[in-house]
Amino acid sequence: MIRSHTLRVPGATLYYEVRGDGPLVLFIPGGGGDAGTVDPIAELLEDRFTVACLDPRGYSRSVLDGPQVTQRVEVQSDDVYRLLCHLGEEPAFVVGGSSGGIVGLDLLVRHPERVSRLVVHEPPLFAVLPDADEQLAMVDEVDTLLRTEGLAAANARFLAAIGNAMKPAPAVDDLPERTADMWARLMKNGPLMMKYEFREFTSHIPDFAALSAVADKLVLAVGRETRGLLPSRPAVEIARRLGLEVTEFPGAHNGMRTEAPEIARQLADIFTAHLRVREGEPC
Repeated sequence: MIRSHTLRVPGATLYYEVRGDGPLVLFIPGGGGDAGTVDPIAELLEDRFTVACLDPRGYSRSVLDGPQVTQRVEVQSDDVYRLLCHLGEEPAFVVGGSSGGIVGLDLLVRHPERVSRLVVHEPPLFAVLPDADEQLAMVDEVDTLLRTEGLAAANARFLAAIGNAMKPAPAVDDLPERTADMWARLMKNGPLMMKYEFREFTSHIPDFAALSAVADKLVLAVGRETRGLLPSRPAVEIARRLGLEVTEFPGAHNGMRTEAPEIARQLADIFTAHLRVREGEPC
């Protein structure tokens, strides 16, 4: 059963959902996403884990105290930290997809004691790439198109840049009510993400020295179908700098929706192996 709650944080009221029982797994949704995006995986994990997910501040049901402002990685990271503290005292498993992975990396740097294992799937940290200037110029183009020609033109430019990295969204008419409601919220969140988050997050550079000290807690993942495409490249570059292997998940950039059963099994294996090591059992 899904349990919905709110949590007051500086400048906002966060909406979050919890289900299941067991070790805590907190999902941080990607840019413009909300707690509903985790449903396909949460339904498969809740028999073994307590699964939580939030609407990031300013999106969906998480309400700002004032007007919309530029989203900051460190502010969203602090929100997640406060939610983790609210949900329990033990370190948690954390999963961040896309922009949620950027937030997760910042959380790991600032509060490693709250993280048992962090799985980051294709964070769009374009500023860490060898061709960062080219990719950030593309981000500037997208931002200019958003302001001058509108959302459709901006999205078209971005989709061209990332290649065939996203599988299509489902037809809303064919969806259950809860899922259709989620997609309606995401349609409203999209323009906000492009206006208030896109440039800030893609230009963020994580603290590599701090990450290196806690790299044993980090799993960097890419989609099997996005190898070599722009969304997967930052994870590969971060892994190279930290001396880590890259974990491959099924699907494309949005594989956590389209390949939920396979990814849920893979996540469960990662978490269970960590729990066994922590308890002194053989893997």
